Amino acid sequence: MSFLRVSVEGGGCSGFSYKFDLTDEEQSDDLKVERAGATVLIDQMSLDFMAGSEIDFSTDLIGAAFKINNPNATSGCGCGTSFSI
Repeated sequence: MSFLRVSVEGGGCSGFSYKFDLTDEEQSDDLKVERAGATVLIDQMSLDFMAGSEIDFSTDLIGAAFKINNPNATSGCGCGTSFSI
């Protein structure tokens, strides 16, 4: 079974950036969220930065991408993958 792993890393134009990976391995300390047949894994360190966030997949004229609505972010970049707290 494959999972979508979402994590937060230092870097990006606003200080932190989201990283999306597909993985077959679940870690013992991962938060596991299952919705509509999809499973998302978030590691404990990233969870602090993402508390209360919504993850969505959107398609529009410029392409398809995962979008994160993070209520903890005080600013972000135009592409939506970088943020600051």
